[in-house]
Amino acid sequence: MKKDFYEILGISKGASAEEIKKAYRKKAIQYHPDKNPGDKTAEENFKLAAEAYEVLSDPDKKARYDQYGHAAFDGAGGFGGGHMNMDDIFSQFGDIFGSAFGGGFGSGFGGGGQRRVKGSNLRIKVKLTLEDIVNGVEKKVKVKRKVQAKGVTYKTCSTCNGSGQIMRVTNTILGRMQTASTCTTCGGSGQILDSKPSGADAHGMIMEDDTVSIKIPAGVVDGMQLKVSNKGNEAPGNNSLPGDLIVAIEEIEHEFLKREGENLHYDLYISFPEAALGISKEIEAVGGKVRIKLEDGIQSGKILRLKGKGIPSLNGYGNGDLLVHVNVWTPKSLNKEQKAFFENMLHDENFKPSPQKTDKSFFEKVKDMFS
Repeated sequence: MKKDFYEILGISKGASAEEIKKAYRKKAIQYHPDKNPGDKTAEENFKLAAEAYEVLSDPDKKARYDQYGHAAFDGAGGFGGGHMNMDDIFSQFGDIFGSAFGGGFGSGFGGGGQRRVKGSNLRIKVKLTLEDIVNGVEKKVKVKRKVQAKGVTYKTCSTCNGSGQIMRVTNTILGRMQTASTCTTCGGSGQILDSKPSGADAHGMIMEDDTVSIKIPAGVVDGMQLKVSNKGNEAPGNNSLPGDLIVAIEEIEHEFLKREGENLHYDLYISFPEAALGISKEIEAVGGKVRIKLEDGIQSGKILRLKGKGIPSLNGYGNGDLLVHVNVWTPKSLNKEQKAFFENMLHDENFKPSPQKTDKSFFEKVKDMFS
């Protein structure tokens, strides 16, 4: 079972953004590979801390994690349970630590301290039907992404000698201080273009169509974002990393079923005779129709609950329910015979409203539905 992100960083759910950043910096310095050479446990803790910070430092991801836990990212995002590439961590979070380790991360990673540049992310929307959301689905989408052109070559940047950083020493009242900044010539990659084929841009990149397979878990919600690692734009250089593909979920509204969290709602309209005599009805459900039996004398506003016929929980806690709202339809026009019948029934005792103590009011039904 995956460890709780808040527990990994040693903070509470109410921690501020600054407290989250401070806690991550403390953990990362504690478990940094330079301080723990050859220690696999420290390396794993370092990766877990980076995973926790990547989620908790992003307000949208944090909100999804608080609501759904690790299931919000299973199969499509996060660091895959703490198994992110070490260079990826350094490239994304190195700015948090400044020169805590002698002017930058990465000694022993990515080639003598050279920083690995990551390509930009791509964003797309994927439309899902209610059936897709209930069952989970694998979607194949076409994206245009920047990739390195075939035959492109790069050479070491002469400005930073391949380090990706420019070191500066300044005199202050506290003494001589060394600072590092990203090399403006190579953008931090440590490499510049050597030669490029025809059709490539100034960085040796071309646009290419790519088909990406996206596994979408059951129970996702409209507006949720999933991440497909390394399927964004590539970056220049021999030691670069591709960006990610960010997938925004868009739910297609169902014709009859309305979603509310993990529950589904269905409005069933029946006639006076059907309500009085009782009837068996077919109603819409995900995956096909289901038949329900309505008892004689059923009242308008009655809510029937079909257990487990709703949306699966992202956390794996089962399915929601299908709530059937019974509405007795009042005819808007009557012929002479029908009108005469109801006029004769106006003062009939059997047609007078006579609610029982067990018959709940509208507000009680709403309260029960949300409890």
